[in-house]
Amino acid sequence: MTSKQIRQKFLEFFQSKQHTIVPSAPIVLKDDPTLMFSNSGMTQFKNFFLGYKDPENKRVADTQKCLRVSGKHNDLDDVGKDTYHHTMFEMLGNWSFGDYFKKEAIAWAWELLTEVYKIPKEYLYVTIFEGDDKEGLIRDSEAFNYWKEHISEDRILLGNKKDNFWEMGDTGPCGPSSEIHVDIRSKEEKEKIDGKTLVNKDHPQVIEIWNLVFMEFLRKADGSLDKLPKQNVDTGMGFERLCMVLQGKMSNYDTDVFTPLIQKIESISGYIYGNNAEKDIAIRVIVDHVRAIAFSIADGQLPSNSGAGYVIRRILRRAIGYAFRFLEVKDPILYTLIPVLKEQMGEFFPEIEKQEHLIKEVIKEEETNFLKTIDQGLVRLSNFMKSHKDLKIIPGDVIFELYDTYGFPSDLSRIIAEEKGLTVDEQGFISEMKKQKQRSKFASTFKNYDWVVLEEDQQEEFVGYDFIKTQIKITQYRKVENKEGEFYQLVFQVTPFYAESGGQVGDTGFIENINEKIEILNTKKENNLIVHIVKELPKYPEFPFQAIVNSKRRQQITQNHSATHLLHEALREVLGNHVEQKGSYVGPDYLRFDFSHFNKMTKEEIALVEKKVNIKIYERLPLEENRSVPFKQAIEMGAMALFGEKYGDVVRVIKFGDSIELCGGTHVSNTQDILIFKIMNETSSSAGIRRIEAITGETGLNFLQDQFNEFEELKNILKTNENPIKAVEKLYSENEQLKKQLEQYIKEKAVQEKALWKNAIQKIGDINYLGLITNLNNSSVKDIIFQLKAEIKNLFIIVGTKTNNKPTISVGISDDLVKSGKCHAGTIVKELAQEIKGGGGGQPSFATAGGSDIGGLERAIQKSKIFL
Repeated sequence: MTSKQIRQKFLEFFQSKQHTIVPSAPIVLKDDPTLMFSNSGMTQFKNFFLGYKDPENKRVADTQKCLRVSGKHNDLDDVGKDTYHHTMFEMLGNWSFGDYFKKEAIAWAWELLTEVYKIPKEYLYVTIFEGDDKEGLIRDSEAFNYWKEHISEDRILLGNKKDNFWEMGDTGPCGPSSEIHVDIRSKEEKEKIDGKTLVNKDHPQVIEIWNLVFMEFLRKADGSLDKLPKQNVDTGMGFERLCMVLQGKMSNYDTDVFTPLIQKIESISGYIYGNNAEKDIAIRVIVDHVRAIAFSIADGQLPSNSGAGYVIRRILRRAIGYAFRFLEVKDPILYTLIPVLKEQMGEFFPEIEKQEHLIKEVIKEEETNFLKTIDQGLVRLSNFMKSHKDLKIIPGDVIFELYDTYGFPSDLSRIIAEEKGLTVDEQGFISEMKKQKQRSKFASTFKNYDWVVLEEDQQEEFVGYDFIKTQIKITQYRKVENKEGEFYQLVFQVTPFYAESGGQVGDTGFIENINEKIEILNTKKENNLIVHIVKELPKYPEFPFQAIVNSKRRQQITQNHSATHLLHEALREVLGNHVEQKGSYVGPDYLRFDFSHFNKMTKEEIALVEKKVNIKIYERLPLEENRSVPFKQAIEMGAMALFGEKYGDVVRVIKFGDSIELCGGTHVSNTQDILIFKIMNETSSSAGIRRIEAITGETGLNFLQDQFNEFEELKNILKTNENPIKAVEKLYSENEQLKKQLEQYIKEKAVQEKALWKNAIQKIGDINYLGLITNLNNSSVKDIIFQLKAEIKNLFIIVGTKTNNKPTISVGISDDLVKSGKCHAGTIVKELAQEIKGGGGGQPSFATAGGSDIGGLERAIQKSKIFL
């Protein structure tokens, strides 16, 4: 059975059990402050479990792209070393939101595994929660009794809280779980050791295949547990492990999920997988990591130096490092795997196929740059070892700096050190890593207290599309702590404040009543709640308030947001339909728009895009807004859906003329309200991604006024009422002529000076000595010194110059005198530089030094004679 068939059978099975099949959510989470990536199948359903949103379908099933490389669930360091850990993996799951519970979940899991997939029953073991006295939790006898209907009691094992009590995080829904384990060892091994003794013992062939979580409780911030109003089922089965079992393999990497990628690596590197342990690890790392990188880029997360982008860059560099060190591949190769990945997974995950070109270009540029980084790191490490020849141990902080600042793999530093007969201060390196983690932990430290509920409210309503002020009541609040201090989050029953999302910043403003006025510092979205950030809690939070949005700031934001829509359309018209939005910032001060395009825009293209946007503004196009359009219908209308965004079944459509997009942000009612659009910068954001920064509205008008004022001032300076360009061109031409005349004068003066210098040479022993101070520039001094060195033997020259009230010393020594070993200009100039309170150095035959004390030049001249 192929992996495609295995995936399809799972979905068809649960469809037959009246489950709605939903698509995978993006692997990158953009509006969840608690997670960077989707690390489990339940992530996209958090709001249902938390009770913040009611599901349209109470039974769903899917296969979810997951990434476990940061935070609590971090498998990165294990990937490659064994045969079953992955960064990116698929999680097959079925879900019940207040519908069926343990009985059906257990029965269907058993039916699918044993009757559909035909896994022998004697291969399977199950675990149930044994209870926890400290938590006051009893053994899950209900699950035990249901399992007895399908499997013998001696195969139902007890599991502790660590293995059989699943929690979403420090707070939130949780409950007992029942794991299904499979023993795929050989018959001989099974006869030697009973499989039940190897369950949850990290045996590579006795593995957990499916986890059935029964969510019954809510973990509060104080650690206590409350019963959830509804019982939910959340199951997750590792797709790659399932394929290993059903395809009769002993490793996930031997299944057809990975073998096409491995074969591609074999053809590139010349190494055959399975012949060398170190190279096998490297190949596993590469084929695993390239999947994580490709899907992250497809979902809109590009490699960068911060946040989720840094995580992706780290994964990518880990793969490149393994290829470089163990497969001896010195050229970019990861990007060549993308067509293979597209062939494998493009049918079920179309984002890989549509974004193939972008993914390849981004990965290729990242590979190219990091391979240069490795070369630079090798040079830096080599220079360090050369300048510290007596060291037998390379300090840990040196290895850490190479790793942290320059991205040079620490393992590669160790290998190079060993080749040179050196060792690395491992404890020092570990200490630096711990310090970094502590800094990072401190920077991201936050604590959420429990919500204080004032009034039960099923769903908060946003009215900010129509109103910027309204009467509100606070329904709940909580205290939060982060690195910036203590704050409070307020939730209202209705709100006019837009919560930060989709690139648009959150609204600010205030709430007030007769008793008090509280400033709203920011508005964010968290688990489908709109939370309003305040520094102080209202004294009487139970009283009604009027909520008022900062209207001028909101207007500036809407001007910039609507302009991004017009910009998107103009870019596609000028550059082509390959242009797609890849990120944005919409604030009150300016807008930033990232888009897919592989070349720097020309001045003509920028000017044309800007003109097209301004024409749309002048055309006074009215906003056509449809707030509740079925997603499919919106796409048929021509609305653009962006890859990496998670859309609901019903969407909001924003239309200005021919520009049609799915968008939840705030907008102007007519394009004329934007006033003006001006592009300020066009730069590269990353490989294959360009970035435009622009201004609109009053900011744009002020910029143009400033430009006009500067233009008028320039005309005044040039004393012309006409176009100042001709006057500037004339000045430039005259300046070039004067520069040539000055250069000629300097040359003539240098010739005269050279003759004077020759006459001033003194004989000190067998050395021809010249010491003087001149007003020539440093370039002319150097030229004369080199000319005289070539003409006169045994020549020693020291020349002092003054430029912009700064002294400079130049020392020149003829080659024959250098060869004698008597003089070294670099050494001498360092000594002389002390007289002018400076420093310098150079080659044996010529060196310079700069300083701050002009009066020291005469002392330096006199001191130079000491060296003779």
